[in-house]
Amino acid sequence: MVFTTKMAPQLWRIFTAFLITKPKFAILLDPYFLYQYGSAIERESSRFSQPGDFFVYTLFVGTVIVTLAGALLNAYTFLPALSLAYAYTFAQDNPTRQVSFFIVNFDSKYLPFALLFMTFIIDGGDAALAQLTGLVAAHLYDFLTRIWPAFGGGKNYIFTPQVVKRWFGATPGSVQNRGYGHVVQGRGRTTGTGAGAEPESAGRSTGVSNAWGSMGPGRRLGAE
Repeated sequence: MVFTTKMAPQLWRIFTAFLITKPKFAILLDPYFLYQYGSAIERESSRFSQPGDFFVYTLFVGTVIVTLAGALLNAYTFLPALSLAYAYTFAQDNPTRQVSFFIVNFDSKYLPFALLFMTFIIDGGDAALAQLTGLVAAHLYDFLTRIWPAFGGGKNYIFTPQVVKRWFGATPGSVQNRGYGHVVQGRGRTTGTGAGAEPESAGRSTGVSNAWGSMGPGRRLGAE
C-alpha cells in the first residue's frame, strides 16, 4: 500500500513499481520491450519533436497507469503496462511496419495485442488486465493530443512547459536530430533597443514585406 494510516505514506513505491517485473520470462522481456519501443518512439516519432515531449508523454501515461492499475486493480508492478504503452504508440505511428515477435513476423499494429496475449498465457488474466492499463493510457494520450484536436475540434491541453524543455537542453538555435529530419529551436529577436523593444517572430524573414513597404503608392494603369 502506498497510503496507510499507520505510517508515513511510502511515496517512493509509485516510482519503484515501474522498475519491478514479473518472474520468469518477464525479467528479460519487459526491460527489452521497454527499451526497444521507448527509444524508437523517442527518436523517430513526430509526436515528440521538442525536447521534453517524451518526458511529458511518459509522465502522463505513468499517471494513468498508477491510477488504473494501482488504485483500481491493486497491481504492484507497472513496468509491463508502461512497455505496452510504448509499444502501442509505436504501433500507432508505424501500423504497417514489420516487426519480429520471437519467430513470427507481422504488422506492428498487432504488436500490443500479441504482448497482451503472451502475458495472459504466461502470467494469467489479472496480470494481462493490469498490463492493459498501459494501452488505455497510451490511447488516451493519442485521443487528447491528436484525435480530439484534429477531428473533434477540441484543444490540446497536454503540452511541454518551457521549464521542462530547458531541462532537456532546449536552447535557441540548437538542432536535434530526429528519425524524420532535424528540429531547430527558434531564436527570438528584438527590434530597436531598450526596454520597449518589441520581439520579432522566431521564424526567418524573406525580406519581401520590407521591400514592398519601402515603395511608394501604386498607380493604376491608364490613369493620369
